[in-house]
Amino acid sequence: MDDLLAGWQLRLGEEYPPGAAGRAFRVTRADGTPAVLKVGHPHRESLQEADALERWDGDGAVRLLERDDARHALLLERCEPGTPLSQWEGDRVGVLIGLLPRLWKSPGGFHTLADEIGFWEELGELDDRARGLAAELAPTQGELVLCHQDLHGDNVLAAQRERWLAIDPKPLAAEREFQLAPIVRSGELGHSRREALYRLDRICEVLALDRERARLWTIVQTTAWSENGALESHRDVLDWLA
Repeated sequence: MDDLLAGWQLRLGEEYPPGAAGRAFRVTRADGTPAVLKVGHPHRESLQEADALERWDGDGAVRLLERDDARHALLLERCEPGTPLSQWEGDRVGVLIGLLPRLWKSPGGFHTLADEIGFWEELGELDDRARGLAAELAPTQGELVLCHQDLHGDNVLAAQRERWLAIDPKPLAAEREFQLAPIVRSGELGHSRREALYRLDRICEVLALDRERARLWTIVQTTAWSENGALESHRDVLDWLA
C-alpha cells in the first residue's frame, strides 16, 4: 500500500472498520483535502465499481478521485459526518426516492442482469421458483439503466457536498424495477413485513414503477443472495413477498 500512498501523495490516517469488500482508510491529499483510500478484494460483483462511480461523477454518489485497477484501489471523496442513512430518524425512504432517478444513468458497458442470472444459476444460488421467475422476467425487461445492486440503508452516507451520497456500488445494467430488491430487503431500514411492503409500495407509487415486477425481482435477487437459504433475514423477506 505504500506505493499507493506515495503515488497519490497521501498521508495515512485511521482505518475504518474492515468489511467484506476490502479495507478502507482515512487519508489526506497533498492539498489537505480529506479522502478515503479503499483497497478492495477482487469480486465479480464489484469489478465495475470504479466505472459506476465515474458514470455518476458525484451525482448522488460519492465522487471518484483516483483509480488503480491493477491494485483494486480507489481514492474516494470522504463523506463527513458519514452517518449511515439507516441511523437517521427522518424520511429515509424519501431520501432513496430522491437518489434513485439520479443514479439511473446510461448502462452502456456494464455487466447485465441477464448475465448475472447466468452466474447465479451456475453457482446453484437459485431455487426452482427463483429460476422460473428469472426466466420470465429477464427477457421482458423495460429500459435498462445503471443500477446499484447493493443499495441499502448502510450504503448511503451523510455528507457535506450533498446531504446524502451512495457508496459501494455493485453495478448492473437492469430495468428500474430490479433496483428495489436491496431496498425492500434492507433490514437496516426496518425488518418487518409492514416495513418491507411499505418500501415496495411507496417507491413504486412515487416513481411509477411496476410493483409486481419489483416484487418478483426482489424474490429472485434475495434468493440469490441468501447464501443457499442460510440467512434467516432473507427467508423472512421471501415469506413476506410470497
